[in-house]
Amino acid sequence: MALIAPPLALYVHMPWCVKKCPYCDFNSHGVRGEPPPYATYVDTLLADLDADLADFGAAVEGRSIVSVFFGGGTPSLFAPEHIARFLDGARARLPFVGDCEITLETNPGTVEHGRFDGYLAAGVNRLSFGIQSFDDDKLARLGRIHSAAEAEAAVKSAQDAGYANLNLDLMYALPQQSLEGALADVERALALAPTHVSHYQLTLEPNTAFAASPPPLPDDDAAWAMQEACEARLAEAGYGQYEVSAYARPDRRCRHNLNYWEFGDYLGIGAGAHGKLTDAAAGTVLRRWKSRHPRTYLEATGGPARIGGDGPVEPAELPFEYMLNALRLYQGVPLDAFTQRTGLALERIAPALDQARTRGWLQDIPGRLQPSLLGQRFLNDLIELFMA
Repeated sequence: MALIAPPLALYVHMPWCVKKCPYCDFNSHGVRGEPPPYATYVDTLLADLDADLADFGAAVEGRSIVSVFFGGGTPSLFAPEHIARFLDGARARLPFVGDCEITLETNPGTVEHGRFDGYLAAGVNRLSFGIQSFDDDKLARLGRIHSAAEAEAAVKSAQDAGYANLNLDLMYALPQQSLEGALADVERALALAPTHVSHYQLTLEPNTAFAASPPPLPDDDAAWAMQEACEARLAEAGYGQYEVSAYARPDRRCRHNLNYWEFGDYLGIGAGAHGKLTDAAAGTVLRRWKSRHPRTYLEATGGPARIGGDGPVEPAELPFEYMLNALRLYQGVPLDAFTQRTGLALERIAPALDQARTRGWLQDIPGRLQPSLLGQRFLNDLIELFMA
């Protein structure tokens, strides 16, 4: 079966933060002593992009960038002029679609007043605030550097600067959190009228401070009750759930994340960044990831040492890789998209599809792959059916 090249996005990793949160397993590094070399890092990002474009050649030639996402770490530690210089350089190397979605993650405790208009002028048209909670006690337990009042002030400042597309990150099942507390966080978020809300459960990830010394968390039943109640409140307020932890106003779904979940392509540049690229001519799906430590990445200056690893995804692994993303979407995907994005015939997954339907985990919709309510509840079990 022939592969069809999907949309192409660009992920840019900014690895520094003021301090590492105890629950965070992302590639982030707390700032100690001297400030990070922000300007040099932008130069290195562009050198990395140049090298990737040269390496991938025809697989990226003629393709346009549909979205850009600055993730971290804390990208808002970078001044607007640094973001502008990177975006100008990226546009000089790759065409961007006219309505390209460009998102910057920001921590309410790192943005100086007045910077939002600078990010807007640089080309950033969507902000994602890592708020997590509007309860100061919970924020302290999570190791956040901002207060609830500072979070609200930062969001309002961005809106005053002209931002109309904002995401707020919220967590639930926090240490000693009650159902009422989880709903109160949602109410405080709704009062700020964001266009998008990411609402996800705090989990203990390996190699984090919380994993080494777990805080007292609500049990599974309490966490499920919080999830259901908050889902209902967000729906009542007009936010449609389109993914496990994503809720949006009409026409405000995150295009960048949708591209991930639909098994689209993305170039990943920056320390520890991951990328995925379809080489339609060769009939392969490629993965590449970059060296994790900022020092190693900077010293590589676009050379081979910037690459932490790469290679094609084996055909036997593609069904699981695809379903790990696509089945997170509550509205599902066209069934024939599996073949278009993996190059594999549907017969390869027919036994797993039969099992999923028998167990009631997939909706019986001809030509569509869509989890049922039961399948959403047992999503990990559903996805595991497609493992090699």
